[in-house]
Amino acid sequence: MTELYTPRLLLRPWKPEDAEPFAAMNADLEVMEHFPGCLSRIESEAMLERMVHHMRTKGWGLWAIEAPGVAPLIGFCGLWTVSFEAPFTPAVEIGWRLARPYWGNGYAFEAATAAMNFGFDALNLQEIVSFTIPANIRSWRLMERVGMTHNPADDFDHPRLPEGHPMRRHVLYRKTRGNSLSS
Repeated sequence: MTELYTPRLLLRPWKPEDAEPFAAMNADLEVMEHFPGCLSRIESEAMLERMVHHMRTKGWGLWAIEAPGVAPLIGFCGLWTVSFEAPFTPAVEIGWRLARPYWGNGYAFEAATAAMNFGFDALNLQEIVSFTIPANIRSWRLMERVGMTHNPADDFDHPRLPEGHPMRRHVLYRKTRGNSLSS
């Protein structure tokens, strides 16, 4: 399976010892602020299994982020096949999540740049999307930093959240092939 290297990070396949820090990250109220809720240990394990399966079947996916000399797992970043129907699907999404102690160090930008370049250069994707709720300013600013653009006409109601849910509305960002960033 593919590994990606940046000046400070290793984006790698998941290891069994990642399960505990992954579950702790998913149970952190600050980390999960812009999601419908924190994940239980069982939900976290199920998510990890889905990510491992995606990576095994495709050779790429949401990689574990290791910061050598800093921490064996600081979060995840990578590419994921969007698994619901929406006006912009089928699509490949870039996503990330970092444990709170590693925010503000440029790690998410570094990892996202590597994943985005991999998607365009190695997978020959024509477009990569990302989405979040409007209140998640940190994520949409990162989307803009990696060269993604937002058109309000593309915003959508997430089909996995019920009508009236305060997080149902999502902003959609896109980036097309040909304007990738260097890591």
